[in-house]
Amino acid sequence: MEYGIIFIVLACAFGLFMAWGVGANDVANAMATSVGSKAVTIKQAIVIAAIFEFAGAYLAGGQVTATIRKGMLDTAMVTGNPDLVVYGMLASLLAAGVWLLIATRAGWPVSTTHSIVGAIVGFAAVGIGFEAVKWAKVSTIVMSWVVSPVTSGLIAFALFMSVQYLIFNTRDPLKNARRYVPVYIFLVGFIVALVTLFKGLKHVGLHLSTGENYLVALLVGLVIMIIGLIYIRRLKFDPDADRDYHFTNVEKVFSVLMMVTASAMAFAHGSNDVANAVGPLAAVVSIVNSGGEVAQKSAMPAWILLLGGIGIVAGLIMYGHKVIATVGTNITELTPSRGFAATLAAATTVVVASGTGLPISTTHTLVGAVLGVGMARGMAALNMNVVRTIFMSWIVTLPAGAILSILFFYILKGIFG
Repeated sequence: MEYGIIFIVLACAFGLFMAWGVGANDVANAMATSVGSKAVTIKQAIVIAAIFEFAGAYLAGGQVTATIRKGMLDTAMVTGNPDLVVYGMLASLLAAGVWLLIATRAGWPVSTTHSIVGAIVGFAAVGIGFEAVKWAKVSTIVMSWVVSPVTSGLIAFALFMSVQYLIFNTRDPLKNARRYVPVYIFLVGFIVALVTLFKGLKHVGLHLSTGENYLVALLVGLVIMIIGLIYIRRLKFDPDADRDYHFTNVEKVFSVLMMVTASAMAFAHGSNDVANAVGPLAAVVSIVNSGGEVAQKSAMPAWILLLGGIGIVAGLIMYGHKVIATVGTNITELTPSRGFAATLAAATTVVVASGTGLPISTTHTLVGAVLGVGMARGMAALNMNVVRTIFMSWIVTLPAGAILSILFFYILKGIFG
């Protein structure tokens, strides 16, 4: 293919830029509840995110990538025009990256999934033909805008109510926190391990039966619970600390749990959202390497997942603090127990969805969960101005991605075509 090397270099550059945007905007969402509830510092959040995002992307990132890449476009319509697909994928990466940069500067937690979906739909509808887009696929994604925040909001509401019932509204909250928090820790480990196993670690060479999956997940849950117990035993409680805020010592126990849920959320996010940055990049590489053949499926080379992981971590370190402030402190006041309910609800929703291959938005899921926790304390606990701005930025994301993508598509077509 003419310009093949140039296309691959551009795809890597734009893919890295897009992954950087995912890190700056989306990973910041994933860590915001932990930082906002003061369970972890910004530095600790970055270390946790770096390790677990990377692990999620690398170990469990394959499934969703296929949905983004081949699910949106009718391959039969584009096989004759590999050049157009290459321009379009490059334009999509650049468009989504630029939009994420704009949104992050403003501190808006937007959806990287919808940025890239909007971009791909935009270039395909205009550059290839309206019928090249699988509109049924697009409508399931639009549905997920409502389904994901509502689901995670309900789970978060229920979780926080269980915490209130079992711990806060009892005679001895501290004693009950030490009793029940390990159970919540087990739950986090079990759910995340189970879904990761079901999503398939086949490309790592693990093939287990359903029974074995459950057994391994149980063991992982137990191991994480034991580690949590050791940490809780080591905590020093100061009776005087409870004077200002009645539950200071109880929240201390919850911050151990928050560390576990933050790691789970980062893993879930990496597995779901690395696809946004590396999907189009993998498509370009596969078209160039096969001499212009638009394949239905192509293997995901390990170096591409690696590139995505590096970009994500870099974005978080360099620019993640803006969105962390919006989600972590501005929507509603978070404490470790509230942050735990929000994060576990979001992680559960994300891992279940990425197991089914539905590209939902981590952002929508997490904001929905934070709203759920806020509502459990009454509507007055929510900052409605921030909530309105966030909803507006969500609505703008798809068209913004599409318009930018069409613009870049014609520029690239002009240069290379």
